Formats: sequence, C-alpha cells, structure tokens
Amino acid sequence: MQDILCHVHSLLPLRDAARAACVSHVFLNSWRCRPNLYFNTEALGLEANCGRTSRDFTKIVDHILKKYSDIGLKTFQLAMYGCYYIESCHLDSWLHLALTLGIEELILATNSMVPKYNFPLSLLSGKSGNSIRYLRLSFCIFRPTVRLGCFKSLKKLHLYCVGISGDELGYLLPVSVALEQLELAYCNEIICLKIPHVLQRLSCLDVAACHNLQMIKSEAPNLSSLCFEWFHHHVHTSLGEALHVKKLQMLCFRDFYYVQLPTIMPNLEALTIDSICQIASIPSVHSKFCSLKYLNICVPGEVRGPVYDYLSLASFLGASPCLETFILRIHVPEVRVKYGLFSGDPSHPRQMPEHRYVKLKRAKIIGFYPAKSLLELASHVLETATSLECLTLDTTYCSCGRRHSDPAKCYLVAIKRYFEGKVPSTARLDVEGPCSGVRPNDRRWQGFTVFDGRS
Repeated sequence: MQDILCHVHSLLPLRDAARAACVSHVFLNSWRCRPNLYFNTEALGLEANCGRTSRDFTKIVDHILKKYSDIGLKTFQLAMYGCYYIESCHLDSWLHLALTLGIEELILATNSMVPKYNFPLSLLSGKSGNSIRYLRLSFCIFRPTVRLGCFKSLKKLHLYCVGISGDELGYLLPVSVALEQLELAYCNEIICLKIPHVLQRLSCLDVAACHNLQMIKSEAPNLSSLCFEWFHHHVHTSLGEALHVKKLQMLCFRDFYYVQLPTIMPNLEALTIDSICQIASIPSVHSKFCSLKYLNICVPGEVRGPVYDYLSLASFLGASPCLETFILRIHVPEVRVKYGLFSGDPSHPRQMPEHRYVKLKRAKIIGFYPAKSLLELASHVLETATSLECLTLDTTYCSCGRRHSDPAKCYLVAIKRYFEGKVPSTARLDVEGPCSGVRPNDRRWQGFTVFDGRS
C-alpha cells in the first residue's frame, strides 16, 4: 500500500506534492526521493517577469535540493523562463547535484533568448554523465573540446538555440553510440553537420532553422524518420544509402527537387511537404514512390506571382501506387478569400493522363476555394480513385462570417457544378467549415454529406 501511495504522490504536480509532504510522513519520505523534479515559475507558484522572481526561484530550488535524498532522482528539469537573472554559480551547483545522483533525463532552458550560460562540461567528466539517456539544452553555450566518454547511454539529444559549432558537435556524436534521436533547432553556428557511421541506432533526425547550415552529411545507416526545415537557403544533403527512411517531413522556403526523392528514399511510406514555391512535378513513368502510403502537401494560395497550378500535384498521386491518404493544405490570407479567389475559366476543365489510384481511400483539401485548378484536382481524384471512401473539402479559410453570405453561396455553387454526378456510390463528399452551413434547397444536394466545422 505504501508503494502505491508513493507512486501516486510522485505523479502529483510539484506544489501539490510539497503540500502533501507537510501532512504525512509517508509523503514526506516520498518527497525527499521524488523521481521527477520540474522547476519552473508556474510549478513554484511564482509570477513571471517580476522583480523578485529570480531571487525566489533560487531560494526555493536551493531549499528543495538541500533536503533531497541521495537516491531516486531520474528526471531533472530547469526552465527559467520569466526569471530576469540567475547566477551561473547556482546553476552549476544544481546541475552538479543532479548529475551526481545519476539522473537519466536532463532538461535545461535558461532565461536568456541569447545563449549566455556556458554549460560546465567539467561536470560531465568521469562517470557523472554515464546515466544520461535524454539531454535537452536550450538557450545556452555547449562547447566540448575533446571527445567525451560519458554519453554511452545517451539516446535522445535535443539542442535548441545552443551555441555549438559543427566541429564541437563532432566531439560529442562519435561517443554517443546509443543515440536514437537527434534534434537541432536554431543552432546557428553549425555550418556542416556530419553524422558518423558509428551511430548505428540513430533512427530519427530533425534539423530546423539552423540559419548558417550549408551541408548535412550522414553516414548513419538506419535512419528511418527525417524532418528538415530550411528557411532562406538551400542545404546540400547527403544521406548515403537512405534505404530505411520511411518518414520524411520537409519545410522549404525555396524550390526543392522532389523528383530525386523516389530514388534517394525508395522505401518512403509517409511524406509531408510544406513549401511556398511551386512544387516540381514527379515524372511518374521514371520515378515512383513504391511504398508511399501517406502524403501531406502544404502550398501557398494565390497571394503573389503566377497562379498556382494545383492540378500539377496529381503527378504525386500517379507516382504513388500504394497511396492510401492524401492531404492538401492551402495557406490563403483571409483578406484575399473575403473578396473571392475564383481564378481561371471553369468552363473548360483540363483532363490529366488516365490513371487509376486503386489504393487511395481518403483525400482532404484544407483551405479549399473554387480556383479552377483546385476544382480540377478534386474532380480528378473523384473520377480516378477507385477505392475512395471520402473526399473532404474544408473551407476553413473561407471568410464567410454569415452562413448565407454571397462568398459562401458561390463556393457551394462551384462545388455543385463541378462534382454533381461525379461522386461514386461507394464514396462521400464532405464539406467542412463556414460554407458547409449554406446548402441550396435542392434535392440534387442529397448526395453530399455536410459537416459544420464551427460546431
């Protein structure tokens, strides 16, 4: 029974656990060997960005750690958002105690958006860091100068806005032989990221907004999940034989040659693309995503430049014979939709080369508006996906404040005109969002399943 009570006590938020420890010896003992310590202003009941916050934060953390037992601590988190200034000597002291106790998870986020706190690598000397399995550092400086021998158990490494160069990271990665997940974001000193072959267990790589990054060269043989986010420049990427990659997510603000993906990652099963550029079509005859089952594409609406040709995205469908789910997300500024985006002459719809998508079951267009090429794409899916169960047109970005507004009616008229008689008997056409509440009193609409996205 006591073990059960201690377990329940360990699950309580920090303040509630402290209150319980004041009225029970059982909970007091549990408090002194609490496995998870999460220190932040909210958990400690402090008002963020107040003049006394830093002093009170330091005082409370010092008091708790001085009373702490020598056993039991597994996770140690310091998130000092809202604290104006905490002296480095206090941070060093807290980290020293946590590492001495053999913690498995260390999460540190300092109080400065500009990295200033220099993580004391001396604390990781010897066996102090051997037990760490998860290390997350934010807004600090981390500069290994020699190969550290203390990360043999490290499985997850997350660095967010950390001052570390590619060469310095090169001292850390080769000794982290158990590493399974690596995430880097806003680490702007990294120019070249090299991932050694010794990282046999590395399966997940996430690199986002490292603004000076020019090259990623990975020799890790078992990568299965990749997430890349480039903002204003092209990053040369070499992944070796990426035969095990099954999931890829890319956010690119510049053009990217997706035509290369089927040959680089032949076993890809899930692909997410977010781009502000016209996405190059895939020549389906020469390149196929033979294993792709899930495709999620986000593209811009008609904001500037030439009209976006949404029908060209059908080349992805033709290149994906095993595709089951297709999602298209369109970013359209509200002010543009308010005045209508009815581009192109809808009287002469184009026809794509004949394809049969025998595996496609679910398709959804988020941000739907009656642009000609978008209507053509949706019509193409209805006509060629022989196993289709549902096509959803989500008009979330339609700026129709009233259900019976003129833009909403125009949307519904366009939907009716293009899709009447094209919905197979085995499929549904769902309309979600503001426009779904506007339906003409016409029996011909009885084949449409309509959901109101506002309810």
